[in-house]
Amino acid sequence: MNAVTSIVLREMRWWDIDAVMELEHELFPDDAWSRGMFWSELADARHPDATRHYVVAEDESGRVAGYGGLAAIAGTGDIQTIGTARGQWGTGLGARLLRELLRQATSFECHEVLLEVRVDNERAQRLYTRFGFESIGFRRGYYQPGNVDALVMRLTDPSSVQGTEIHG
Repeated sequence: MNAVTSIVLREMRWWDIDAVMELEHELFPDDAWSRGMFWSELADARHPDATRHYVVAEDESGRVAGYGGLAAIAGTGDIQTIGTARGQWGTGLGARLLRELLRQATSFECHEVLLEVRVDNERAQRLYTRFGFESIGFRRGYYQPGNVDALVMRLTDPSSVQGTEIHG
């Protein structure tokens, strides 16, 4: 069994926040989300009219190997965050997480999905491009405190990637 097939995706819960924060600080040391941001997003996801969906990827030992989150409003989804442990890079886990978020965007009846990605994160940009996201602009100084620009990307019709194999 390869590394990615032994990973289970499940809904993120409050007890996952410590493990997610560990990964968050490892992956995004200069602009990591705060614990409060995750708490707020999870609280919104538990509301009966939820427009949020957060998942974790759990390995066979029960450790969190990745996570992702989506917000949706008025037919537009927004990938809020996505990250995988460095040991999972190249296994397809990022693609699995992204596919799950796009599946949820489709169930939220989103006709498009947006995201921001650091201009210096070429690995993530390649993943998003393989899924059909296109660059539509920049947000200057979006990532703070480093004042790093964000590339804004959009995928029209997230349902078009459901069930398709993404290679790369």
